[in-house]
Order: sequence, then C-alpha cells, then structure tokens
Amino acid sequence: MKKLLFSALAFFILILLIYGCAAMAASAEEYYTIGMAYFELGKYEEAEKWLNRARQSDRTMIASQYNLGRLAFERQRYNEAAELFEDILLKDPDNVLALRAAAYARIKTGDIGIAQIHYIRLLELVPENADDGYNHALVLYAMERYDEAAGVLEKYRYSLRDNRDLLLLYARTQSARNKVEAIDIFSAWLAEGSDPKVRYEYALALEHHELYARAIEELRKAISEVTPSTGNIKKSDIRFALARVLLIADGGSTEGIAEMQNAVEEGFNDASAIEKLIESGRISGANRDRLRNIASGIRRAHENVLETDSEGGSQ
Repeated sequence: MKKLLFSALAFFILILLIYGCAAMAASAEEYYTIGMAYFELGKYEEAEKWLNRARQSDRTMIASQYNLGRLAFERQRYNEAAELFEDILLKDPDNVLALRAAAYARIKTGDIGIAQIHYIRLLELVPENADDGYNHALVLYAMERYDEAAGVLEKYRYSLRDNRDLLLLYARTQSARNKVEAIDIFSAWLAEGSDPKVRYEYALALEHHELYARAIEELRKAISEVTPSTGNIKKSDIRFALARVLLIADGGSTEGIAEMQNAVEEGFNDASAIEKLIESGRISGANRDRLRNIASGIRRAHENVLETDSEGGSQ
C-alpha cells in the first residue's frame, strides 16, 4: 500500500514540476496534498516542509497547522504540538478537533490544569461524546478531584455498560472516594476480563470495607495472574497486601507472617509500610515483634547497600 502511495506521490510531484513551473507557482492546496501524502507515508520531515508552505495561505492555514501539530505529536514534541493546536484556537475557539488535540497534548506535557480547561470547553460543544468525557474525567482524577470526576462519568451511565475504560475509571474514582459502590463496579469489570492490577485494586476496596475473606480470595487470584510480562503491578506488593489483610483479619495469624516473609523475599522493601501496620494496633503482641524484626531486616539491608555504594564511589 505504501509503495502505491509513494508511486502516486512521485507522479503527482512530477506533474506539479512540469506544469507548476509553467504557472510559476503551485497552489497552496497542492502543497497541502503533497504534505499529507508524505505524512501518510511516515516521511515526517518532508511532510513538515510542504505543510509549512501550505500554511502560508489563508485557505489551507488551519488544516496545515492542525496537521503540523499532529506531526509534532507523532514525533513526541508535545509542547510544540500543544502550541500549534492552541494557536488555532486563538483564531477558531470552537474548533472541536483542535480542542481535543490540544487537551490531549497538554496531558502529555503534564499541564493537566490547561487540559482541564480545554475539556470543559470541548464538552460544552459536544456533550454527548463519551470519549471526551472519559478524558476529562481522567484529567480530574489525576488532579485528585474525585467528586468532579465521578460527576462527569455519571453523565455517561449508558456508555459505562459497554465502555470498559469508562467503567474502570469509574470504579477507581469511586474507590478513591471510599464509596462501597466501587466493589460492584470492579466486580462488573472483572466479569468481562482479568488483570492482576485491577484485581488488586478490587481487593483493596474489599479490605477498606472490611470484607476480609473476599479480599484474601481476590489477592490470591491476583498473585496467580501475575506473569513475567506483567508490568503494572509487582507480585511482592500483592503479597504484602495479602499479608496485611491476613494479619488484620486475625491478629495472631502465623500465615500472615509467612506471607509477609514471602513478600520480602520477592522484593518488597518498604519498611515504613510494615511499621505503619504495627502501629495500627490491630496486630497481636507476638506478631508485632515478628513484624518489627522483618522491618529491621529491610532497613539493615538498605543501609548495607548504601554503605557498599559509598565505598565503591570513594575508590
């Protein structure tokens, strides 16, 4: 397909050179067509050159600038992309394509406050668009404005049934608000598929609402689902959560201590998290001592690493 496109492009440029020279100049539309043909071929430098020529004409300025923004985004030049899209908005504030692109580019630059402003305007123009609603809620979630994020998502209740991304974000938003409804929403998401990270989050919601037996069951499932290619959750973190729930559900649980040791052996090294569990007052005396020994062992191992690094650096 790309060979056909390239052949057509070469033929078009040849005709342009033959007849364009006679007319002394190609039209902006022709520059734009060549630029977009190069864009489709992935030849971004050539595409940028021709689109910048097309940008000089009022007739093709906005379309060219929008696609120059897309080019910058494809090349991970996110600040440049955002500025190109926002420049269009100065001339055409209601340009839906530019608003959507500017908002997404600002997410990539980390300017989520600016992205939020773009999404507010976008949803005023196209309130029925669930994808834009999802992205807006995602920005609000990143800003820890969970009530507002939930409010946005609840406008798309019918889409929640069919859109798994919307459903998962809604579950996470409700969980962040400590709403018991999060349990049923996570369960509905997991009924259609599985992911150890989501199952771990589901288990944490169960734990928060003191449904310990179900939390333990889900954490064990999550551990079994982790594979060497799983990149969004560590088995050691799930094991720590399982140990914590076992110990809270039964303050004298030896199984909880064994699971905590398994977590450390698999790489869990957050001594402060173990100390926080000790200080919760929900663990029996004997297990508090055992947990202190585990936390102390983690701290000693960390100090040994620091000493080794320091000695190596001084040589």
